[in-house]
Amino acid sequence: MANHTEQKGILFSFYHRKSSEGEHFIPNHTFGYVISGSSEIFIGGKKYVFNDGDFRFFRRNQLAKYTKFPPPGGEYKSISIILDQDTLKAVSGEYDLHMQKPNNKIFGLELEPKRLLINYMESVKPYLDNNGELNRVLTTLKVKEAILILLQTNPELKDILFDFTEPGKIDLEAYMNEHYKFNVDINRFAYLTGRSLATFKRDFEKIYGTSPNRWIQQKRLEDAHYLLKEKGWKSSDVYIEVGFKDLSHFSFAFKKAYGITPSKLSA
Repeated sequence: MANHTEQKGILFSFYHRKSSEGEHFIPNHTFGYVISGSSEIFIGGKKYVFNDGDFRFFRRNQLAKYTKFPPPGGEYKSISIILDQDTLKAVSGEYDLHMQKPNNKIFGLELEPKRLLINYMESVKPYLDNNGELNRVLTTLKVKEAILILLQTNPELKDILFDFTEPGKIDLEAYMNEHYKFNVDINRFAYLTGRSLATFKRDFEKIYGTSPNRWIQQKRLEDAHYLLKEKGWKSSDVYIEVGFKDLSHFSFAFKKAYGITPSKLSA
């Protein structure tokens, strides 16, 4: 069972069981802390593992897959500070902070647990017990405080935090071959490859000779067939792994393509 409590840029997560669900698109830079349990996150072609007491940073406009594990007899708990663009632009103007040159090397970071970071998260924890609305002004100040602390403890993040450019046009074929399993819609893929939806569909058709939705579903079903038949996976695990939203949709599409239900193939 999972629970999310989000208050104006501060997200608290609670998981009583292992969970592989969640947002696969990171729209804003995120500064996080694991209170208890552990998590595995695949992002930018790399696997990150975070345990209790670990601090992390992920840059915006990325696709990610993650699994969260509660400790034995306990629950997974984490705090995420969402560093939205409006607040970052306000900090940029207020303190005259600007990107010097683009940094395209950092996608995610495990941050050293410096005292400033520890003290900051301790100051946020009391909100865990708050059942009411957080004060908007107070929460905005806490997000600004997080930005300034990150700059002091990890100055290399400056060129990421204050990079307000949108994704540029990239190699569509290479991107889709790497990211087709991510459970996001076509509009998101178009945005992340630096294209309008119409241009994305046109470029896709030229490369693959079919529509994005058809190609993505075919690729996912092929992967699912391999995992079920050759690796002996259960259908309840496969549908999440290959990017389907729910088991019933996956089962229907699989039977239509292969003439057999996934559960029978893996039996």
